Amino acid sequence: MSVLAASLKRNIGSAKGARMLNGRTLAPTVNHNSSAGLKVLAVLYKGGEAAKQEPRLLGTVENQLGIREWLESQGHEYIVTDDKEGPNSVFQKELKDTDILITTPFHPGYLTRELVNKAPNLKLCVTAGVGSDHIDLNAAVEKKIQVLEVTGSNVVSVAEHVMMSILLLVRNFVPAHEMIERGEWQVSDIARNAYDLEGKVIGTLGAGRIGRLVLERLKPFNPKELLYYDYAALSAENAEKLGARRVEDLKEFVSQCDIVTINAPLHEGTRGLVNADLLKHFKKGAWLVNTARGAICNAEDVAAALKSGQINGYAGDVWNVQPAPKDHPWRYMKNHLGGGNGMVPHYSGTTLDAQARYAKGTKQILENYFKGAAQEPANIIVGLGKYETKSYGQR
Repeated sequence: MSVLAASLKRNIGSAKGARMLNGRTLAPTVNHNSSAGLKVLAVLYKGGEAAKQEPRLLGTVENQLGIREWLESQGHEYIVTDDKEGPNSVFQKELKDTDILITTPFHPGYLTRELVNKAPNLKLCVTAGVGSDHIDLNAAVEKKIQVLEVTGSNVVSVAEHVMMSILLLVRNFVPAHEMIERGEWQVSDIARNAYDLEGKVIGTLGAGRIGRLVLERLKPFNPKELLYYDYAALSAENAEKLGARRVEDLKEFVSQCDIVTINAPLHEGTRGLVNADLLKHFKKGAWLVNTARGAICNAEDVAAALKSGQINGYAGDVWNVQPAPKDHPWRYMKNHLGGGNGMVPHYSGTTLDAQARYAKGTKQILENYFKGAAQEPANIIVGLGKYETKSYGQR
């Protein structure tokens, strides 16, 4: 056993069957000997009947990323829950003596600075997916808590969702489908606000892995021009390959675009970036797609811009609070013609294909950690006391 593992070993009580905490049923645990390994806590989303019927829904409480048997065979304790809100939640109660925390962007367990300070044993945070903004990364740096994510595991999944969202807005798909469901048929009511993607100016706010994949997929649609805004310029080779032009001023960037797609991480520099002031600089009637993070946009300002006609549509799957409250304005907002809303739950990056990739990647990160082996450099967000990526802003 390594020195690291030995130093973290401690006694934990035995458990039988399904564990109950705060009225929630936790995934079953096996009996532990008087001495066992590390405590691993996972906050995942509840799959319900769908997860029972579809075992490939690995990112759910029911299917537990497919790693319970493997973890417990090595003597580690594994607690899985979806109960994450408030001091009496399973998440906050169990976090206090947790060694490793696994979270997901789709049902994020928000690890604030306050919670970090209450978790003295915490050494590793793993994001099962991509995007670790639900963790206070600055606090993790200060406390020397490593933060890793499964980089690349769902970038194609999200890029495809961006394409779908752009097309359903531009082609006015949602009102057309709702008309059919109502048993009606009035083509002109739909066609009056339906357009082609060809010949449009399309820009991505953020040109990282997902942004580049989106540009790549947009090119065959023969747009008038592809633009990007990012603090880091694409290489000359990539820019030429994608046919994308960089615009360095954000207001100038949005003013040129018929369609803006947000593909940037959430951090101090992007939180609330799309607000009433910036929306005034959008082309009148532009479309906006956000599959990055909901908090990049001001929810009320976007809803007001859609209602006024400043933008013609807003689509995506990310919300500033997840799960989104029932009265969230993005659930109900419409443009003046009763359309323009393409919002769905946060699922773009948790397709069955993506879940297989991020479950496998999570296991690999844990295995490397247990063995003291090197991690894939691209997966490391926070190393020991320092940022290892520029994805979360210029540091």
